[in-house]
This record gives sequence, structure tokens and C-alpha cells, in this order.
Amino acid sequence: MVSSLGKGIASAALGALLQARGYRVRLRKLDPYLNVDPGTMSPTQHGEVFVTDDGAETDLDLGHYERFTGRSASQSDNITTGRIYKNIIDKERRGDYLGATVQVIPHVTNEIKNFVLDGNEDFDFVLCEIGGTVGDIEAMPFVEAIRQLGNDLPRGNAVYVHLTLMPFIAAAGELKTKPTQHSVKELQALGIAPDILLVRADREIPAEERRKLSLFCNVRPTAVIQALDVSSIYDVPSAYHREGLDTEVLAAFGIDPAPHPRMSAWEEVSGRIHNPEGEVTIAIVGKYTGLKDAYKSLIEALHHGGIANRVKVRLEWIESEVFEAKDPAPWLEKVNGILVPGGFGERGAEGKIHAAQFARERKVPYLGICFGMQMAVIEAARNLVGIKQASSSEFGATSEPVVGIMTEWLKGNQLEKRAANGDLGGTMRLGAYPARLADDSLIAKVYGNTDISERHRHRFEVNIDYRERLEAAGMKFAGMSPDGLLPETVEYPDHPWFIGVQYHPELKSRPLDPHPLFAGFIGAALEQSRLV
Repeated sequence: MVSSLGKGIASAALGALLQARGYRVRLRKLDPYLNVDPGTMSPTQHGEVFVTDDGAETDLDLGHYERFTGRSASQSDNITTGRIYKNIIDKERRGDYLGATVQVIPHVTNEIKNFVLDGNEDFDFVLCEIGGTVGDIEAMPFVEAIRQLGNDLPRGNAVYVHLTLMPFIAAAGELKTKPTQHSVKELQALGIAPDILLVRADREIPAEERRKLSLFCNVRPTAVIQALDVSSIYDVPSAYHREGLDTEVLAAFGIDPAPHPRMSAWEEVSGRIHNPEGEVTIAIVGKYTGLKDAYKSLIEALHHGGIANRVKVRLEWIESEVFEAKDPAPWLEKVNGILVPGGFGERGAEGKIHAAQFARERKVPYLGICFGMQMAVIEAARNLVGIKQASSSEFGATSEPVVGIMTEWLKGNQLEKRAANGDLGGTMRLGAYPARLADDSLIAKVYGNTDISERHRHRFEVNIDYRERLEAAGMKFAGMSPDGLLPETVEYPDHPWFIGVQYHPELKSRPLDPHPLFAGFIGAALEQSRLV
């Protein structure tokens, strides 16, 4: 109905509830924008790019799907208008349509339906989230496709859930049903009659308002589900279960709602969030701090680390450019841990280097992710090795490319190659790659293993030619690619907890299974807080 209502969270929470009843669930995202994928979109516009094991750059909602269901998503779980049209144009150029005039109906809608239906043999439920809002021009082919699917599938095999808003008008002191009525009328005009209304509100919805929605939207009274604001997104599955969402979905399919879902794991997570045994403060020194969705998985992974340690994690957001002209001490001397996340481009890089230097010198727990690891290595090269011109070729020509562009690497048994001036979309080192950790390293202790697999998204890599001098100065290259050519992790053996990783561990962290790096980082921050 409107943007930012929480379609991704609602979809993910419903998936978690169906899983808790023992069903096999798949979630898929249909995005109306014309980009082939979000890989080239600015984080400050679209939020983070979520990367799957198989190397797809996808919408951030797939991160919610993974965190709530524990099932790893894949490239086939996210599609955009751009990819659909690209597929159709490729087919048209090959002559696959045998001279037919290619049109939105049936060709575009058929492509959407094929995507929705493909590869679902191992699942009981497929939840499809359509991005955008009712009435968006770009979303019309998707709405038409799911309308057709309702007729194509056997009767009772498709259910429509509409997420709406019931605003509170302060001047009148009332919750209003008219916006929901109008959006449902718009859907009905397009041929879709919602089976369930999931109504977002900031306060309890009175029975009379629910009755009105049921009457005017042609929905059963029990199918008007209130979705009230909660203090943590991990309260949503339990909250929706109490309101009867999962029961109503099963009823719409004609399925007996027994047995009751196993909610103990979610109740344990909520208990740890709402009853912490301590608190730590983490500084995030980034360059996209104006839009927190740019760091969505990172934020959640830090909270997962708090869940693992039974503590509340307070985040201090610091724009890295601030440190380029000012001493970082006033901002960082009172925090319990410093995290420098990924990023692209030179803006703010010097500030991140200063943050890494502060963490190293002051013995503050540090986690550098992707770009954050690279800046920590450049800091060591400048201040420990004495290479004052140490830099990254990402920032332009340099005589000391401590970080350089990758032109080729192994993916399994296949050699991947990229040109320095090639296309930007889909050309990074993407997806899950293995790494081997040194037996005596801190990071191996954190993982409890020396062989790991983590998801990557980067074009630049620490230059292995500088390894010997950096290790002589005290920085340990604790993790390498299996062929020994690409540095994956660095650390300082004489530091309480200083780790940099080339990959993105936040993408694999889940509330029911916190990533060991974030659990370890928050644990180290907790120890630091006790020393202050």
C-alpha cells in the first residue's frame, strides 16, 4: 500500500511460522525496477546488496528471508523487471518466438509466471513478495502475472495477502480504514481479491474498525490481521502467530492448522533481547551512514552477537570523513569496539585508516570487513612498515599498491577474469569461496575450524607482495585462499582482538545461529567494557 511498511519482514516472519509447523518454505522476491540486479545501485538509494552463496547480487529482503528461515537463498530467488526484459529480448533475438509480436501479455507475464513456478518441487509453500506499491506502473506486469497464476493453478493453491497501513489521525483521535479500502479497491479493479489483510498500525485496532475492513474489503473478519509495531523485528513471528496469521493462511488453503508451531527458539531470542545482562557500545565508522539500510545485514549481525552474549548492543554511527580532519579520540575513546565496514571509492578512506590506527594503538577490539580490512592493512603499511605512500589502486595510480585490483582468480576449477575498465555489473569476486586459516590464529579459535567458506563482494584485494614486510612488522596473514595467493584475513597476535576479513560474514549471520565472528567481536567488546 505504501513503501517501508515491512513487506520483507512480514514475508520472512510468515515463512518462519510455516517452518515452525514443519513445512518446507521458499521465499522469492519480484522487484519492478529496470536494473538487472541491484549490484550497480547506490547503497544510499537502495540499501545494501545482499549476496548469495552462488554469487547473485540481490535485494536486501533476501537477507531477511535467510535470517528468519535459516534457508540460504540463491540467484533464482530474486528477479527484476530488467532481468525479465533481458531474457525476453535475448529470446527474441535468437528467434525463439518464431516471428510472433512480443508483448507484455503474454510474453512478459509468462516469463514472470515461469520464474515463480520454477524449481519448487521440494517445497510445500512458495512465498512471493512483490516490491513497490499498489498502482505503481512498473509493477503492473507482476500484478497481472499473479492474477493469472490464481487461475492457472488448481483451485485453492494460491492465496493473496495484502499488507496495508491503518494510520492514526491525531487531530481526530482515530485510526482510519479508508486508505486500506482504497488500495483494496485498486487491487480488485486489477482482478485480485485479497484473501488476508495484514494491517500495520501503531496501536491496537478496535473491533469495529476490523469489522469495517472485513465488510468493505470483502475479507473474512478473522482474516483481518493486525500487525502492531514491536520493539524488535525478531518479535514479529511470535506477534503474528498470536494474531493468527499462520492459522489464517493455512485456513485459506483449506489445511488443518494443527500441530501448533514450535516457537521456543523465537521466544528464547526475544527473551535475550529484552532481558540483557549487560551492554556494549560499538562504533561503526562508515561512509553510507545517512541510510542505515546500506548496512542492514551488518546491523542485524551485531545484534546477533549481542544475542549470543546476552547483552544489548548500542551502535554509534560515525561518518568516516569526520576523521580526515579531526582526531578520532573524542569519538572512539569511550566505545567498546570499532567496526569498519565495506565500501567503495576513495571518499572517507583516510578516516577509516585513522579508525584502524586508533584501534590498533589503543588495544580496542576491531573488526574490519572487506574495505575495512584493506584500510587496516594500508594503515599497517604506512605506520608500522614505513611505506608512507601505501594506498589502493582503487583510488588512482599509486607507486605502492598495497591494495590492487583483481584481474583473475579461481572459482572452483574455473579461472575468472576481469578487465580493469570492464563493466561494473556482476563483475566482482562474488559469492562463497573457501579459505584456510592458520592453526595458531585467533580467527581459527573464533571459528573453531581452519577450513571455512564465506561470501565475497569485491574487486580489490590486498597485494600478496607486501605480506613478508607486513608480517615482519607484526600483522599476521591468518587466512588465505586455498591456493595461497589471496589474503582472506589478517590479525595482530599482540592485540586483544583485532581481525580484518576480506569477505562479508554478516551475510551468513542469523538470530538463531549468530556468526562466530560477531559473537566473538561482541564478546571481546564485553571484556573491554569490564576493563574500563
